[in-house]
Amino acid sequence: MRHAMGRLLRALDLAVELYAGGPELLASPTLDRIACVIADVQMPGMSGFALSDALRARGLRTPVIFMTAFDKQGYEARAQAAGAACFIGKPFADTEIIRCIERALGLPGDAL
Repeated sequence: MRHAMGRLLRALDLAVELYAGGPELLASPTLDRIACVIADVQMPGMSGFALSDALRARGLRTPVIFMTAFDKQGYEARAQAAGAACFIGKPFADTEIIRCIERALGLPGDAL
């Protein structure tokens, strides 16, 4: 999923950095320059929610897009409480994630 997302976003001429999980992202030397994070709710080693909390604890307000293949009911409310830029259920269409990224980056619709 991570690599497919990377290919899609690179096809839109976006700069993309892929990480195996939350701890790897948090260790990135470019962490403070990342414009948007797309995180799965359930990832090995660190959930998307824990990653979002860790970003906020470091004073970073990077928009986070949460995605999940699991029951959205409890997760969607939790994502909203965490300040999610967007919440999306898998599977999703390319246009859905693009719309979420545009919203997260404050771009007008159809900007990408």
